[in-house]
Amino acid sequence: MHRGTARALFELFSSMRFAIALLTILSIASVVGTVVRQNEPFNAYLSQFGPFWFPVFEKLGLYSVYNAGWFLVILAFLVLSTTLCIVRQTAPMLREMRSFRERARAASLNSFAHRAELMPAMAAGEAVARSQAYLRQAGFACRIADNGEGTLLAARQGTSGRIGYFFAHGAIVLICIGGLLDGNLPLRLQVWLGDKHTTAGNQLIADIPESARLGLDNPSFRGDVFIPEGRATSFAVLGLGDGILLQELPFTIALDKFHIDHYENGMPKRFASDIRVTDRHSGETTPHTIEVNKPLTLDGITLYQSSFEDGGSRLAIKARSLLPGRPGVLREIAGQVGESAEFADDRAGFRYALEFTDFKAFNVEDMGGGEAPADALRGMEKLQQHLGSGAKAAGQRDLRNLGPSFTVKLRDAAGQAREFHNYMLPIEQDGRWFLYTGLRDTQADAFRYMRIPLDEGGRVDTWFAIRDRLLDPAQRNALLARFAARSVPPAGGQDATREALVQSARQTLGLFAEQGYDALGGFIEQSVPAAGRSQAAEVLIRILQGLAAEAWMMARETAGEPALELNPARATYVNDSIAAISDSLFYGAPAWLQLDSFTERHATVLQATRSPGMPLVYLGALLLVLGVFAMLYIRERRLFVLVRPGGALVAMSSNRRALDVDEAFRNHVEGLAAALGAPVPASLTPEGA
Repeated sequence: MHRGTARALFELFSSMRFAIALLTILSIASVVGTVVRQNEPFNAYLSQFGPFWFPVFEKLGLYSVYNAGWFLVILAFLVLSTTLCIVRQTAPMLREMRSFRERARAASLNSFAHRAELMPAMAAGEAVARSQAYLRQAGFACRIADNGEGTLLAARQGTSGRIGYFFAHGAIVLICIGGLLDGNLPLRLQVWLGDKHTTAGNQLIADIPESARLGLDNPSFRGDVFIPEGRATSFAVLGLGDGILLQELPFTIALDKFHIDHYENGMPKRFASDIRVTDRHSGETTPHTIEVNKPLTLDGITLYQSSFEDGGSRLAIKARSLLPGRPGVLREIAGQVGESAEFADDRAGFRYALEFTDFKAFNVEDMGGGEAPADALRGMEKLQQHLGSGAKAAGQRDLRNLGPSFTVKLRDAAGQAREFHNYMLPIEQDGRWFLYTGLRDTQADAFRYMRIPLDEGGRVDTWFAIRDRLLDPAQRNALLARFAARSVPPAGGQDATREALVQSARQTLGLFAEQGYDALGGFIEQSVPAAGRSQAAEVLIRILQGLAAEAWMMARETAGEPALELNPARATYVNDSIAAISDSLFYGAPAWLQLDSFTERHATVLQATRSPGMPLVYLGALLLVLGVFAMLYIRERRLFVLVRPGGALVAMSSNRRALDVDEAFRNHVEGLAAALGAPVPASLTPEGA
């Protein structure tokens, strides 16, 4: 029974159908690995697929298909199946290659599609000798045998083409073995066997335990080497699942300078790293430059230019107050990307840790549709349900460099953090200029942006002044009085109307100061019938516009600037200011961080690989080409000449039906007929042709 089971398993694993099924699964997996970007941070996948599908795809290993356990198992079974196919077919195929089939009988030859009868004009012995000479001249290997019906000349040609089978199947084995060696199978084996354990990635190198460190004897790896300018390292970081392993390198790499060139629109054109490599044994140091498609190989390890990141740029930031009644700059902060600083104000009662997470000197966005870099923070969502709005048509791509930006996290005492992404330079949209500041609560979310409008002088101070007067209760009465006096002049004797307007404006401003447009929209839904909501929304918007315009004029008077006449452009600025103030109520921070200056510092990301399977893959690719060429272009043909009393029977077989088989048979029959002094048969085409 055990022998029968083993035989059945051998038949299964060595069958062509099993190998084809494995190849089909691998092909589908490769399509998935092409569609889904591989080896990205898990936060990116969480944002893309959502909280439901993210863990499902993670369990399936779709984020690293080519290193997934099931993919490697299928690859291993493909190696086994192909190897067993070769073992199973070797003996019969070698026998077939060596065989001349010299025992063929006349009845068998008459069943060939290509056959002909010749009438030699000579004795049988001479006919055999002449036929043998022709076959050898035509490139056939020939064997003569007496089969009892006459003398059979069994000739073969092109049997070496069968070696293409071994080349092609052997190539698959070599390529798969090379893939297994160059994948993370060796790492997984070390983890599965309990020798090594992954650790969290947010640690200092000195804190990484020995169980997560790999020595110089590790045969295969592929990891990232992160080096800021002016720094050096001798380790590569290998990602495995949601953890890392630390790979020791036989040399130390120091980054002297990182070069990056840009196109006019800010897109990267070229980046390269000037490095110094110091051998850890000999102490010899050699300079090198690595750039894209120009790797460096040392001690069996190849270094590729992979990408670049911020290496600790220094930022000077002004924290502009968003606290009502506390205008101006709360604090000036100097920080470095990768570090943190304290951001606290005892008077306002807040205390945060300000973490500098990223800086980019170039930000290329598609501004073709005139859209913001991402979704608006809140805007007029609630009121637009009643006022109505139209979406902009998508325009052509307009790649534009938006200038420097930085990313920070504000972390409170409970450890909760919000992330902010702020642009340094104003961004033009529909002829108006804004400063963009983004917010997200988790890294799985996309940034939502608040647009702070700039006034005619290109300043952001006007918006802060308007905001402070609208939201500060201490300034509210003076603002309402001026608004009412301008709307209903005292000389008209309309005191009751003016007082009613003050009350309406007070209620509108009070609601707006709590939750912006959301509060006004909710008030309309609760207190106004559906038929009158659009008109009510317009009234509230006009009151807000009047209050904001009055706050603008008050700010100019305080600054000693002359009053301005409202025109369409200034009215648009007022509307933009109100929308930004509404957004700022949901900003979740006591201040807006404005980048004042920076000193950029790059870091290069090199990929370090040791690939023992690469020669096998190259050899397999060569054998695959040779094997396919042999199977397609080296044609096996067998020609039989049975010389018997009264004539000679000529028959030919081919391992592949091709258009030139009929022509080749005709030529051989004509050649044999000429050698034997026999007339050429009238018809040489196969039966049924």
